[in-house]
Amino acid sequence: MTDQPDLSQGENSMRDGSSVVDLREYQRNKDPLPVTFHRRELDAILWIYGRMVGEGEWRDYAIDHLKDKAVFSVFKRSGEMPLYRIEKNPKLAAKQGAYSVVNVNGMILKRGHELRQVLKVFDKTLKLVE
Repeated sequence: MTDQPDLSQGENSMRDGSSVVDLREYQRNKDPLPVTFHRRELDAILWIYGRMVGEGEWRDYAIDHLKDKAVFSVFKRSGEMPLYRIEKNPKLAAKQGAYSVVNVNGMILKRGHELRQVLKVFDKTLKLVE
């Protein structure tokens, strides 16, 4: 006989005061999932990318899923700095908007709450040439 109370079958506690933790739950809490683009977001981005490739403006891209943001980078040549970065930062969703387009110099060209509106920065306007 011991002074310790009897443990029921459903409890995850050990007799020494430690507890049993599910390994998957521990990993999820320790390493949160990275921010990613959803399918509809990627469709919108890749539609613009395909149009710009067809025009000869862009040639390569890279996608980065980081802890705090997701980044779609576009390149003129694969060995250079990205011409543009399309970023999704959920922490800014309530403030300035989660989506932004950043140029090679780091200047934010457009920011907003809706990705399609932000991507309009790549729409070319017709200019009158005299």
